[in-house]
Amino acid sequence: MTARLFVGNLSPDTSGDELRTLFSEVGEVDSCQLITDRDSGRSKGFAFITMNSQENANSAKEKLNGQDLNGKPLKVNDAKSKS
Repeated sequence: MTARLFVGNLSPDTSGDELRTLFSEVGEVDSCQLITDRDSGRSKGFAFITMNSQENANSAKEKLNGQDLNGKPLKVNDAKSKS
């Protein structure tokens, strides 16, 4: 079963490929969605990562929450459902 993570406090310089690479070091990434402003195309400072298992998602939260990326500490949590 897949698990979706919210990744916040991203630097505007952070790319989706960079995030996918970082999270792939912990476990298999099914998708990486960097949220951008539709008008300017700039990052809004957060993303959603879907990991292939809850176990990998838990490892990613443990290892990557607070880790520095492009000068900012990542905030990695479970994504809330869209209900």
